[in-house]
Amino acid sequence: MTVTTLTHDTRLSRTTAGLVLAVASAASFGLSGSLARGLLDTGWSAGATVAVRIAIAAAVLVVPGVLALRGRWHLVRDSAGLVVVYGVAAVAGAQLCYFYAVTYMQVSVALLLEYTAPVAVVLWLWLRHGHRPSGLTLTGAAIAAGGLVLVLDVVSGADLSTVGVLWALGAMVGAATYFVISADEGNGLPGITLAAGGLLVGGAVLLLAGISGVLPFDASTADAVYDGRTVAWWLPVLTLGLVTAAFSYVTGIAAGRRLGSRLASFVALGEVLAAVVFAWLLLGELPRPVQLAGGLLVLVGVVVVKMGEGRRPLTVEPLPQSQPEREPAARQGSAGVLPRQEHLAVQQQERRRERHGQQRADDAHQ
Repeated sequence: MTVTTLTHDTRLSRTTAGLVLAVASAASFGLSGSLARGLLDTGWSAGATVAVRIAIAAAVLVVPGVLALRGRWHLVRDSAGLVVVYGVAAVAGAQLCYFYAVTYMQVSVALLLEYTAPVAVVLWLWLRHGHRPSGLTLTGAAIAAGGLVLVLDVVSGADLSTVGVLWALGAMVGAATYFVISADEGNGLPGITLAAGGLLVGGAVLLLAGISGVLPFDASTADAVYDGRTVAWWLPVLTLGLVTAAFSYVTGIAAGRRLGSRLASFVALGEVLAAVVFAWLLLGELPRPVQLAGGLLVLVGVVVVKMGEGRRPLTVEPLPQSQPEREPAARQGSAGVLPRQEHLAVQQQERRRERHGQQRADDAHQ
């Protein structure tokens, strides 16, 4: 088995694991809007809902995040600015804008507007880092964009709230920040540490905004209603924190570091489909046939983007510099010169034969 084959298999297994993590993250994120709507309808404010969600997730992840550092606190100091941006924009900003958006429009529509973020990621990587997308990537992006237009149902003249659209676009900026930072392995921070740090910063920002009166903090202990079914208020609150925040962020970061920000952002469009399904099951918001067709186009676009990413050269994992120094030895071994360990073994066998032969000669002489 050649080094090229091993590298290909490693990349393939890494990509497969990344896709599984990305789908799990997207599905759990997609549940958040429908759960939050049930709380918002009972009198919870968007600020209080996001703050409680983030606080629960931070409390769960802070200890594993610290343990993952293994005493390397310099990683946190060196990446303090990055963690702050992640917490403010990718955690607090994205969630707050999204929850405000769902108070003005359907969950699926708000999420679809937020998930124009992959286009922003492609443009950012192109303009900032020179990562020019391939033709297939651009084709997949166009197909996914067409699917979003159908899901939004704008061709039939559906009414859209201007305020809701602005909030959803703010969530898009936060989501794009999330994808770019999550995929960055250069900072050395473990993924769970980045998630815990971002959640702590985001929770602190929202708490200060609530205490200062900038952000309304209203909560209620009234039962939440989902499609005619009543549940205790704490059940959706805990689910928001544990499933749609802690689990979602950890798996999302792990997926981004395996797939890269561009591919991870397009796979995360599956959150849109998950949100449509959960909105149907929990809120009775059934999408129209044209919206379902748009959802299928989004999936096709994701597949095409994946094909475009797979055609890129494998240059992101160069061999160590010390490797060429070991190659002559490997070539000598294949040409007939025994490696060191085998050479020593042969020498030991020869010595044993010599001692055995000397002993037989002595016995014969006697």
